[in-house]
Amino acid sequence: MKKLRRSARLVDMTQHLLAHPHTLTPLTLFAEQYGAAKSSISEDLSIIKEAFEVQGVGLLKTVAGAAGGVKYIPQVKTEEALHFMRELIGQLANPERLLPGGYLYMSDILGNPQTMAKIGKLFATAYADKNVDVVMTVETKGIPLAYATAMFLNVPVVIVRRDNKVTEGSVVSINYVSGSSKRIQTMSLARRGLAEQSRVLIVDDFMKAGGTLRGMIDLLQEFRATVVGCGVLVETTADVSERLVDEYVSLAKLQDVDFKGKQIEIELGSFFEKRGE
Repeated sequence: MKKLRRSARLVDMTQHLLAHPHTLTPLTLFAEQYGAAKSSISEDLSIIKEAFEVQGVGLLKTVAGAAGGVKYIPQVKTEEALHFMRELIGQLANPERLLPGGYLYMSDILGNPQTMAKIGKLFATAYADKNVDVVMTVETKGIPLAYATAMFLNVPVVIVRRDNKVTEGSVVSINYVSGSSKRIQTMSLARRGLAEQSRVLIVDDFMKAGGTLRGMIDLLQEFRATVVGCGVLVETTADVSERLVDEYVSLAKLQDVDFKGKQIEIELGSFFEKRGE
């Protein structure tokens, strides 16, 4: 590779780190790639680290030793997260989004790549230290959230199906009770879709009583997996008598719905409670 000026080297190193979050990159890789001394690479990384922290991009963690290197950990500053979620809550509070059963129309939000990227980074921030192996969701609306989150954690996505697909091969299926309708439903996951004893982060777009999340947690027991957390974009407390999941992180909380007056009351979720907001 042609030897780059320091300014160009900084740009190239930054691009590499952003494209490989939660991945340990040996300093020797940079040194050999740019034909530079490790001391020069260390100085470059100090500059990038400071820029990342000032701009709220994330953290650079250095691991010492022969097998060491540098790792980029995506993070969102609390002020930035508050600004984004307050704007999003403003959109969600539009009474035109009201759907029967106390649900909200969110397909336009879930279909916006920029919005999904910001939400995914928030979940990745919340679970940055959980050593996540895979992000799981259930088809279909949780899929954009899962991929956005997995991108910042640099892990694969596993999608739970509500019905069996021939293309999935052998599957594990369970029955679960919907927390809101109390109906018995089925979900399944391909046996080869998840390695046993994986550390799994579950994400979903909307939670009422938590029956779907509870079902995924129970399904993961069949794979001897560990649930490191559950993240939901919007939780609702309206008309919920019993919550089937205790531990979760929500970004927004639907407090009350007035169909007659066409009003929606939404506030910040537990993500911000855990940050002292």
